[in-house]
Amino acid sequence: MIELSHTADVTVVGGGLAGVTAAVGAARNGARVALINNRGVLGGNASSEIRVWVVGATAHGAQKFARETGLMGELFAENQWRNPEGNPILWDHVVLDLVRAEPNITLFLNTEVREVEADGDEDDRIIRAVTGWQSGSERLIRFESPIFLDCTGDGLVGLLAGARFATGREDRRAHGEDWAPEVADDNMLGSTILFYTKDAGQPVRFVPPGITKDIEAFGLPLRRQIDPGMNGCDYWWIEWGGELDAVADNERIRDELWGVVFGIWDHIKNSGRFDADNLTLEWVGTVPGKREYRRFIGDYVLTQQDIIGQTRFPDTIGFGGWSIDLHPSGGIYAEDSPSKHLYGPGLYDIPFRSLYSVNVRNMLMAGRDISASHVAFGSTRVMATCAVVGEAAGTAAALAVRRGVTPRQISAAHVGELQAMLVRQDASVLGVPWQDPADLALKATVTASSTLTRLAGDPGADAEPYPIGEVDFGLLLPADPRVDLVRVGVEAARPTTATVELWSTGNGLNHIPVELLATREVAVERAGQGWLEARFDDVDMDPGDVVVVVRRNDDLAVMVGAGRPPYGVLGLLSRVAAVELGSAQSNEWSAFELRRRTPRFEVRPDTAAYRPGQVAGGLARPFGGPNLWASGVLDGTEHVELRWSEEHVIGRVELVFNDDVDEDLVNLHHHRTPYLVRPELVKDYRIEAETAGGWEPVVRVEGNRVRRRVHVLDGVVRAGALRVVVTATNGDERAMIVAARVFQD
Repeated sequence: MIELSHTADVTVVGGGLAGVTAAVGAARNGARVALINNRGVLGGNASSEIRVWVVGATAHGAQKFARETGLMGELFAENQWRNPEGNPILWDHVVLDLVRAEPNITLFLNTEVREVEADGDEDDRIIRAVTGWQSGSERLIRFESPIFLDCTGDGLVGLLAGARFATGREDRRAHGEDWAPEVADDNMLGSTILFYTKDAGQPVRFVPPGITKDIEAFGLPLRRQIDPGMNGCDYWWIEWGGELDAVADNERIRDELWGVVFGIWDHIKNSGRFDADNLTLEWVGTVPGKREYRRFIGDYVLTQQDIIGQTRFPDTIGFGGWSIDLHPSGGIYAEDSPSKHLYGPGLYDIPFRSLYSVNVRNMLMAGRDISASHVAFGSTRVMATCAVVGEAAGTAAALAVRRGVTPRQISAAHVGELQAMLVRQDASVLGVPWQDPADLALKATVTASSTLTRLAGDPGADAEPYPIGEVDFGLLLPADPRVDLVRVGVEAARPTTATVELWSTGNGLNHIPVELLATREVAVERAGQGWLEARFDDVDMDPGDVVVVVRRNDDLAVMVGAGRPPYGVLGLLSRVAAVELGSAQSNEWSAFELRRRTPRFEVRPDTAAYRPGQVAGGLARPFGGPNLWASGVLDGTEHVELRWSEEHVIGRVELVFNDDVDEDLVNLHHHRTPYLVRPELVKDYRIEAETAGGWEPVVRVEGNRVRRRVHVLDGVVRAGALRVVVTATNGDERAMIVAARVFQD
């Protein structure tokens, strides 16, 4: 056995997606990081050991313009490029490569932290060191740093440090949550083991192992969908242990779940009810994927009301959007539905005060153990949201080291600086404008070779009627500065009267109808194809997103065809939400059916939603509008130009391109996205500087496939103007740039 010590600026314990993004977030901001994981692979529940698909704010497409950017966005995009089939082994290496690309990270795999040195009274604890055992190498390693992050999921580091925490379900009175039980209890969400199958090409028999459960004996086939075509996380409902202790009873839970997995496979193979002769088991998990255990108490406890009511926090560091998704504690043995989902009208903020311990001064947390009630945890627990929180916590850790302060002191005095760091690195932050005075772009006059101003969709001659007799049709539009007239292409079976409404989305977090502004009854005077026209020029409206709704009508169909409408426009169809709230819920409107298709429509007046000035400052993702520059039809010379009243020394240019955050990407096999690279992304471009000798190229890029590019220029570049020239995209007909930031160094 070898005894070692390791000193770092930041120690991250736990190598799930929250720990990975925390480590990378800290490292990219200059901190020396020790990343410790007790398994041989990174990714936690997303790894090939457990194989849960990574979901987050997109909520399988129920939310709009909600995919995470920043580090989670990098992982999604890289996996889509390398591994569109969703191979779990290849996904492991996408995650591992992100970590290994950072020279500031020292990675310790197979290292179980089991001792924590901490002191101080119970209200002001401080962690001095943690000690871990690296099994394969027989090394006992002591880790010291000024800041520690508990990203373990189960919260072991915080427990041993004396951090305050909650477990189980609070009662309804604790936070005033109507989805909480009347009486508090120790019940939690359960754990899951998954399995994969494959076609062997010839008959394969299955002899059940001794642990196999008779699933017909407790009626499971009557209460759950079982199909030989299902694999992996299709069986997310194989869940148990919510009434036990997920840690103390981990072995018992694993064995019970194994019995159920083999029971399901025995039912598929040997009941005679399925065509499964050639199928065989390819993989069965050996590590239960835990959903819930300890939740640390921070300076703020996120609640149901914050999620459904969309509390806007001044210290927001990220967003979520998954439903409040709670499961019966009895898991597969429960008679209840395996899950219940509650949505608000859109996305929600997560405050920094939920990311650090209320009583351990140098401990941040990220992942499923952040400061949230059991009900709110039902949303924040999903892994892409955990990764968003991880990036924010890691960035805050680096800032704490740089400033020599505690996380609470960041909350008190440095939140603006933390938010600016997150926005600069394109993290998942909503509604926080970029306004760093060091950015020379903020001092520039911004123009473009051309700009999209006509808000319209033309599916061409191949357009087909989409009947709306059983659904309402919605059209999400940017109102910049307003929407006075809307024409929707329709086909009428006979003369009829259509009800057309104009709705506000309420705020930038939403992309569905929330507040009714006006109603029009519009006569359709003859059968056949034509325009449904509604005027709203007398309606008071603020700039932002609006939704035009055409109520269901048995005599009408909306004309829809191939192609995409201008970015920020979506066709929506109404759905019935599973839970009646009496207020807007994002899952009441689906964009799934009309994504990558365009309705026929026209809007007046012309829009300013794509003006070039938006690349300098402001917001860097859809929030009350698309927040980007979009060109006219690309001809190879489209560009955006920044011009100053005097020359500046330029050493660094940072660009953010549009990669369509409405596209739902998943790491494994939930669904296949048809593009290796999103078509909207700029592919080939150059950066030119205007010097005394005229326009000179200082950067050339071909084959770009990422959203954010950072260019450190060679030598000293002194220029009075700079432009980004787009010569090709990855498929879209327009050039789109979200942000252009220019620095002296």
